[in-house]
Amino acid sequence: MPELTANKLVELIRKSGLIKEGRLDDFLDELAQASGGALPEDNQVIVDRLIEAEMLTKWQSEKLLAGKHKGFRLGKYKLLGQIGKGGMSSVYLAEHVMMKRRVAIKVLPRNRVKDKSYLERFQLEARAVARLDDPNIVRAYDIDSEENVHYIVMEYVDGKDLHQIVAEHGPLDFITAADYIVQAANGLQHAHEMGLVHRDIKPANLLVDQHKVVKLLDLGLAKMANDDEASLTLAHEENVLGTADYLAPEQALNSHTADERADIYSLGCTLYYLLTGRPPFPEGTISERLLKHQVETPEPIIKFRPDAPLSLVEICGRMMAKRAEERYQTAGEVGQALTAWLAERGRKPGGASTEDHGEGSGVGSGILSRFSVKPPMATPGLSPNSSGGLSSPMRDTTKLNGPDTAPVDEDDLELAPLDEEGDGPKKKPKPASPSSGVLSDDSSPTGSKKGGASSPSAKKRSIFEEEFEEKEREAAALAAAQARREYNPLHPPGYRSPYNRTPWLAWVLGGLAALILIAVVVAIANN
Repeated sequence: MPELTANKLVELIRKSGLIKEGRLDDFLDELAQASGGALPEDNQVIVDRLIEAEMLTKWQSEKLLAGKHKGFRLGKYKLLGQIGKGGMSSVYLAEHVMMKRRVAIKVLPRNRVKDKSYLERFQLEARAVARLDDPNIVRAYDIDSEENVHYIVMEYVDGKDLHQIVAEHGPLDFITAADYIVQAANGLQHAHEMGLVHRDIKPANLLVDQHKVVKLLDLGLAKMANDDEASLTLAHEENVLGTADYLAPEQALNSHTADERADIYSLGCTLYYLLTGRPPFPEGTISERLLKHQVETPEPIIKFRPDAPLSLVEICGRMMAKRAEERYQTAGEVGQALTAWLAERGRKPGGASTEDHGEGSGVGSGILSRFSVKPPMATPGLSPNSSGGLSSPMRDTTKLNGPDTAPVDEDDLELAPLDEEGDGPKKKPKPASPSSGVLSDDSSPTGSKKGGASSPSAKKRSIFEEEFEEKEREAAALAAAQARREYNPLHPPGYRSPYNRTPWLAWVLGGLAALILIAVVVAIANN
């Protein structure tokens, strides 16, 4: 690649459309005046000034310095940075061009969308998740495609996941841990009532925003996530979905037959992690850990936290029972048990930090840091009277365009919508496709009663079943319409033509044949 001059860099910036022409011209004039009448020869100086002026992000500048100017837009959104990459998707921080609202956009790799069944299932599940309306669930706003790039627009959560919080600051205090699990249980209860089972509950899929609200991530799409080497979340035709450290015993055998009680087991393992700072079975290969979940008992929480309340330990133990029928039967029951536990201590869900008793766990802002980008603010640790952790909040001012942004590599360029610039003829870009409407639905979800204790044996029709039944009804109606004969006013239904009646001679011959047969039978009988 030829050396990128300052003029070439400016040309790429103009082509990218990231900065309005007038604003860019004013900036370049000021920079030239400050540099003695000409632009600095060092391109890094130019992009650093643009980053300081908040006209570019570090991710955008790295792409531009690599000679790229395409792929910074997806439909109505401008991409600000890559905040995560897994084996099955990449996630970007984006901003609506007109509304300036920030969202998270999950982009599916092109090699996966070639599978029609995979794409159809993705759309069906996205539509199902879009019906969920709960403060403890990350919302899905839209699903669309452009230039064969399929993506889903999700709520952007400015916070950290529980895995990172514990990894950075140690186990949580008991009040905060119970509060977070109650909120997660509330979100799960709503999803279960709508017919969805998460199948991949783990600390990394529970985000905590600046207001200490816990939100479930990847609900309904977790089957297609594959974020780390310990993940067993495979393609939709496989039998095992979930993560080895938090997988229910029955889910390891066949996750497609596992019900909502499998999520309760995984949530119990998550509570265990929040209290001890480690998963129930941290050692061994994936197969060994799966086997341990089925036959072994984890180390007692008391071993790591001698001051742990026995009542909280018992709740966690029941959630992690090997047999599904011995666990809490609904997420609502889990929420009720932990809410009662908090009430005994004068606290309520969502109020673990309303009064400063030195035991809350405040959460600062971040950039969906489960995807490897450090957030602007760190989450505080524990109070001095809790076991482990820090005594006060810490502040991390790292921005998206800071030095710790995920580096650019060839894999990023392949998964990102950025296209390689070739020497061949350039095609006229196609206009952004309008919203596909896949997520739109006239029906709104009914209000869910959280904390319900309905038995899972009383099966409800899930929204997946409703979707398939609706498609079957439409297909049946179409088949009936095609099979129906064209209406003829000269031959209405029930009409019999006089010309098609049986001739009288046929009746006479038939009668004679019957008489002869009777005569023969009588003669034989007399002889």
